[in-house]
Amino acid sequence: MEIILKQDIKTLGEKDDIVTVKPGYGRNYLIPQGFAILATSSSKKVLAENIKQAQFKQDKIKKDATDLASRLDGIKLTIGAKAGETGKIFGSVNSIQIADALKKQGFDVDRRRITFETEPKVIGEYLANLNLHKEVKVQVPFEVVAE
Repeated sequence: MEIILKQDIKTLGEKDDIVTVKPGYGRNYLIPQGFAILATSSSKKVLAENIKQAQFKQDKIKKDATDLASRLDGIKLTIGAKAGETGKIFGSVNSIQIADALKKQGFDVDRRRITFETEPKVIGEYLANLNLHKEVKVQVPFEVVAE
């Protein structure tokens, strides 16, 4: 029995894969649980169209991420933080502060896509990794200064 998976299933395959399973497994478990649909000729045509549209959307998202990455090249941020006399800052600089600094300069980056190579805990220069797309990554240097 051929079915089209509606979500990733560890032992069978990934979403939108057409797989062959035993009829009982498909009829009694996968289809009633909503994990799969029967692979008829019409559902295969719908799947092909959905994959084509999803690919178009992914290409547009990747192009936008590449454009943003090229505009971010050469930018350096300055983040102010309260610090003690030794240069150690109270708390740490986090991704929200980096996202706000980027927004002030006209770049809209989701804070969940920002990571650090080393956590900024003292005054100095650091690198922020921006994961704009799974294939597009940018490093933005920033400096932590005392307020």
